[in-house]
This record gives sequence, C-alpha cells and structure tokens, in this order.
Amino acid sequence: MRTVIAGGHGKIALRLERLLAGRGDRAAGIVRRSAQASDLLAAGAEPVVCDLESASVDDVAKHLEDADAAVFAAGAGPGSGVARKESVDRAAAALFADAAERAGVSRFLVVSSMGADSSVDAEHPPPGMEPVFAAYLRAKGQAEEDIRARPDLAWTILRPGRLTDDPGTGRVTLAPSTGRAEVTRDDVAAVLLALLDEPRAAGETLELIGGETPIQEAVESIAGR
Repeated sequence: MRTVIAGGHGKIALRLERLLAGRGDRAAGIVRRSAQASDLLAAGAEPVVCDLESASVDDVAKHLEDADAAVFAAGAGPGSGVARKESVDRAAAALFADAAERAGVSRFLVVSSMGADSSVDAEHPPPGMEPVFAAYLRAKGQAEEDIRARPDLAWTILRPGRLTDDPGTGRVTLAPSTGRAEVTRDDVAAVLLALLDEPRAAGETLELIGGETPIQEAVESIAGR
C-alpha cells in the first residue's frame, strides 16, 4: 500500500509516516523544501518536493498516480497570517482533492480542526477570538465542505482536539461529537492509520480526543454504526 501525505513534514505526518513504514507500507510525504527531505527519509518515507500553493493539479496528480490513499495533513501553521490560512488550509486541500480525483485515488483522509466552521467571519470574529484563528477555522470549514461534496472520494474528516506531544496512550474517544479536550499527536497518527485500513469509515466527520477506548475498537465502532 502506498499513501501520499500532504504536509509530509508536519508533526502528525511524520508520526504517520513512521507507522506506515514500520508495517512495511510505502509512505510519501509532500514537502515545500528539499531541506526537509532528510527528516522524511529518517521516518522511512519518500520525500516529494512540491509546493501546494503554486503547483497545478497535474503536477500533484503525478505524485499520486500509483497511490492507494491520500492524507491531507498540511496547514499554514503558527505565525502565518490570514492569507495563508486561505491558500493552504482551504485552497491546498481542494487542490490535493482535485489531484486525487484525477489520479484515481479514492481513499482520502483530512486532518481538520475541532470547531472548523465555514461561516466564521474573520473580519468580525466572535468575542475573544483572534482574527487569524477565525480565518483558520473558516478555511478548515470551507475545505471540509469542499471534500464532502465529492462523490468520487471515499473521504473521512478527522477533527482532533488540542494537540499535545505527550506519549500516546493508544486510547481515545472518537465520535461525531466529543466535546473539547486534549489528544496526543501520537494517538492522532495511530487513528489515521486505523482509518486508512477501514473503508467503512468513509463519509464520516469525526472528532477525536483522549479517552478510554482502544484505538482499533474506537474505529471499528464508528465503521459498524
């Protein structure tokens, strides 16, 4: 199995790449800079240098031609402004989905955000919310709506809670609505791996926080609903 991950140098992506390589799968991570390639190689993944903010659909589709699955785990990241929330968190997600469709890759996972909402007004955000964070939630919400409207993709959208770098527990709460809480990046990556193996989870938008249910059991519970 070959999985192509957009945002391949991200903290969750690197963890997922290590998990995929550890079980003998092929992982490829799309990165913006060649200087990031060594970290992907150390994780057991193939580095693919491609800037999703400037690439064409055909450019990206070439990297997906022999893939079995695609994972969008890219994000503009801390310190970026409103413009890059739009160009990465929304537009790059749509571009990656376009490329997956063109390459005939059906299984498509998206790492989104709890609270993603296309209706958030970044110019007049809710009280207490920074405009850049409002733009981020709006962009993620718009990306989700775009992905849900694609019948050719067997998509699953994952909305993690507040991310931590604590060691994974292997136990989570996974549901359409969980309430807000923390979740480790280790556990997010492990849930993504389990979702890649579970096609019955297609068409689900799921929230994820730490919990008491073993990851495989949590994913199977969603798939069996």
